[in-house]
Amino acid sequence: MHIIQSVQSVLSPPHKAGYPFIVGGIVVALLGLLFWHPLAWLGLLFTIFCLYFFRDPERVAPPRDNVFLAPADGLVVSIEEAVPPAELGLGEAKRMRIATFLSVLDVHVNRAPIAATVEKIAYHPGLFLNAAADKASDDNERNSLLLRLANGQQAVVVQIAGLIARRILCEAHEGQSLSAGQRFGIIRFGSRTDLYLPEGCAPLVAVGQRMIGGETVMAELPVAP
Repeated sequence: MHIIQSVQSVLSPPHKAGYPFIVGGIVVALLGLLFWHPLAWLGLLFTIFCLYFFRDPERVAPPRDNVFLAPADGLVVSIEEAVPPAELGLGEAKRMRIATFLSVLDVHVNRAPIAATVEKIAYHPGLFLNAAADKASDDNERNSLLLRLANGQQAVVVQIAGLIARRILCEAHEGQSLSAGQRFGIIRFGSRTDLYLPEGCAPLVAVGQRMIGGETVMAELPVAP
């Protein structure tokens, strides 16, 4: 079953953000067939890479409305308290932050970690440092989503560009209601996704653990007394 799921993931249809790159690779391959065969091979390899990179597999969220799911595939590189992005206007109070690094081999589609309403979206231009580094959260180009949960609490998801990634795409809009695991954007070619939890939420994952976006449970909301 695991092998079948892995094959299905690799063969998943691409996200629409990858169409220009895929079509460009095909055009280069066709031109190479007409004028210079080595160029055809380069175009073919680029097309295959883009089909793999922009794959957008279906994910099944667990039937629990009190948990936070991984907003992206990748490796957890940091779990610590940190101040949310200043552009969201949440003040200087620290919140528990779980940072997930996405290599070029990971699925790069971002998903809502929990059912919530998008209260605010804020873009911040910045650098393109290695996304695995701690300072990437503060210094790199990013796009932040402030989410309002049904119980009134707030959570934050941040799309962060990396060393190779130079384009953050966010398809959500302010006021939109997202369901848990719903796609809301993608980051091209290597990046990082940070999740800031509401007060009282303890992480259920560990540094070095691999995430499956929209499926892996990262944290759980505390039960009301």
